[in-house]
Amino acid sequence: MSVHEVLGADGTSIVYRAFGDPSSRPLVLLHGWAQSSRCWGESLLEDLAARYRVIAVDLRGHGYSGAPADGYDDRGAWASDVRAVLTAENCSDAVLLGWSYGGLVICDYLAVHGTEGIAGLVLVGAITSIGRGEKGGKVGAAMRAAIPAAMSEDPQIAVPALDAFGASLVGAARPEAGGAVAQALLGSSLRTPPAVRSALFARAVGNDDLLRGLDLPVLVLHGTADSVVDLSAAEHAASLLSRATTSFWDGTDHGPFVEDPRRFAEDIARFVGTLG
Repeated sequence: MSVHEVLGADGTSIVYRAFGDPSSRPLVLLHGWAQSSRCWGESLLEDLAARYRVIAVDLRGHGYSGAPADGYDDRGAWASDVRAVLTAENCSDAVLLGWSYGGLVICDYLAVHGTEGIAGLVLVGAITSIGRGEKGGKVGAAMRAAIPAAMSEDPQIAVPALDAFGASLVGAARPEAGGAVAQALLGSSLRTPPAVRSALFARAVGNDDLLRGLDLPVLVLHGTADSVVDLSAAEHAASLLSRATTSFWDGTDHGPFVEDPRRFAEDIARFVGTLG
């Protein structure tokens, strides 16, 4: 594993970790709201790195990346961050995997830079649009319950809200690991500045037309019991995509890779294996 830093177009520091053989197909992991590249879990990263060049990014405002005061509503900024990572790693035939908000970041990238050099996409519990009335951004009960308390600067308000929200990320994870995983995910949420937690929702963008015109293979992986991003958001995205494959996990909440990392890795390998 190696740690790298690149700069987005506005000078924001973007930190990412890279695993596996640099000559293998790049698999770029983009995490969700108020998380970091640590969310994937080291065992899953090692499993994936046995097959791919795994590039796990800390999105702007998260993890060890820089947290600028503004710009979180600028799709060009998000796109430039991903572009900087792909360029630094000399990526070609890459697979972009976005979890939750990471799905929206993928759409930001494609809207600005197109599909050149991208072999396929994986949308995991993902939103593809955001804003009132956007079917691709419909959230579930856990997300609605967390807002606005999870954005508060008052820890007595924010911590309980983020703790309750975190239960949806762990879901039915192995009992012996669930507590430690829940604490790690909560720690990442608390590390994300309250202003960033709020700013990520202060934007409105629809990507339905982008998805309709997309000529890439896409795996849409979603838990049927996802309480953060409603299952209908995944169904909506799949209905627009011309080359979609779906994997709906019965009874799984918002973190399928947390609940069953081995199954998750197998799903990814099965899909990537179809890309040639």
